[in-house]
Order: sequence, then structure tokens, then C-alpha cells
Amino acid sequence: MTSSTPKAGAVLNLGRIYCDMVFRGLDGMPQLGRELFARDFALTPGGGALITAAHLAARGRQSALVARFGTDALSQALSVQIESLGLDLQFLDRHETAGPQLTVVMVHDGDRAFLSRRAGHARPKGFETSLDWSEAAHLHIAEYATLHEMPDAISAAKARGLTVSLDPSWDDELIRDPMFFERSAGADIFLPNMEEATALTGKDEPEAALAILRQHFPIVALKCGGDGAILAAEGRTIHLPSPRVEVVDTTGAGDAFNAGFIHAWLSGTGFDDCLAAAIDAGTRSVQASGGTGSLRSAS
Repeated sequence: MTSSTPKAGAVLNLGRIYCDMVFRGLDGMPQLGRELFARDFALTPGGGALITAAHLAARGRQSALVARFGTDALSQALSVQIESLGLDLQFLDRHETAGPQLTVVMVHDGDRAFLSRRAGHARPKGFETSLDWSEAAHLHIAEYATLHEMPDAISAAKARGLTVSLDPSWDDELIRDPMFFERSAGADIFLPNMEEATALTGKDEPEAALAILRQHFPIVALKCGGDGAILAAEGRTIHLPSPRVEVVDTTGAGDAFNAGFIHAWLSGTGFDDCLAAAIDAGTRSVQASGGTGSLRSAS
């Protein structure tokens, strides 16, 4: 398979915006009937679309958020943080049915667990308008759950000459959707982690999973956590390690990885450098709390 040729321009980031309630400093994970206290807490805007958009903007890439966002008290409380991220918000669809969308993130021993609630539907009222935006060059779909609700998203973007990337983002039910690959057809870049790749292919070895994924997507960047990442594209396979750093919180690290890769690819950078840029972005992310915490700490 061959991908479309990347072109310079803005990235449209499509997906849900969450209120991430991040609990760190846990001595274990919660158990039924018992109370557990965290030593650290952060309330931050989250969701793959927002986190990727923020990391793209931090790299100087014009980055628009194409999403629905609530009008409830929690959503309002996050507005100032969202407005400080340097995003283009002209396609943000504010509606009372879009929130609160909550994710409780519990971080323990280098890993995390999530409890989330979705609110309303995923399709922003300005989606088609965003695709016609003269600055738009690329559509990043931050979660398959959004594509599942908007099955025309990829074809609509491609019809307007945009390139497309997709992060499946774990969903217990949808990650095993028998129509996953059919609905994802046309995406130029696929950005799963190893757990998602295994669920989609039935293969728990990276090379075996990549062999199957490569049949469906021209470019596959497989995130392997502390083992780095593997890229399959144009008949090549590139494996780069991750540097060893102190991990504070892995929330949003995959979305930061996506931003690093997409920005480099749209800039015409070679695949080795695209993968290196993605790993660098993900590595910086894990050293701060929350998906955009590393951006605040760097400012």
C-alpha cells in the first residue's frame, strides 16, 4: 500500500475532550470496599485529540481542535487551560449534551488504569466546515470510537485532499470490532500501541502484528512503551529504542508520540527521523503528570 503525499499545513484533531482527574502517589490500586488515598492530584483537559493537538501546537504546527465540548461546571473549569494551549478553537462545538466527559486516571508503579464516561455523540457540528478550511492539510482521528460514530470521516477528508492518521485508542468492545479495518480504510498512518495491535491481529509479537497491520495501512508506527517503537513503511521496518528516564505518568504519552510523528511527517522528514521525533515527544510526556503536563513544565 502507498500513502498520500504529505503537504504542509494545519492539522485537524478530531475526537472527544475529557476532564482528566489524575491520581498519583498510590500505594496500590483500588479494591472494592476499601478506601485508598493518593498523595498527588491534577485536574487537566484530556482526550487524544486535545493532547495531540497541544503537542503539535507546541512544535509550531497550526493545530485545530475539532470536537464537542460541554457547558457544565467541570468543562467550564477547564476552559482556561484549553485556551492557554495555543490551539485553533474555531471548530470547537460547545453544547450542553457534550459533558461532563470524565476520565479518572489512577497511576501506580509506572502504569495506569482508567475509568471514563462518554457524554453525547462525537460529531461536531463544524466537521465538514473544518475539512473545507483552506489551511487544513491533515486529519488526525484520535480514537476509533469517534470513527465508529462518524464512518464517513476518512472518506470525507480524503475527498478534499487531506491526509489522515488514526490512533485506535483502547476500547474494550470496539477494539475487536469485526469491521475495524473496513471502517479504517484510507488512513495513511496507523498509530497503535502493542496491546491494541495484539487485539486487532491476534499476534503478540511486534513483527507478526506489523505484518498484518501493514496489509491495511501504508504507514504503521507501533508504540512499544519502554521498548521504543517500530515503524513499517515503504517496505522498510525501523526499530528505535526509548531512552531511560524517570516515569512520572504515562497518561497521554501515546498522543504526544502521535504529534511528534505527524509533525515530522508533514514536514517531509525521513521515516527514521519521524520515528525519533515521535519517541522524543512521548519520552518528554511521561516525565510530567497529565497529557499536557510536560508542555506546562517546559514553558
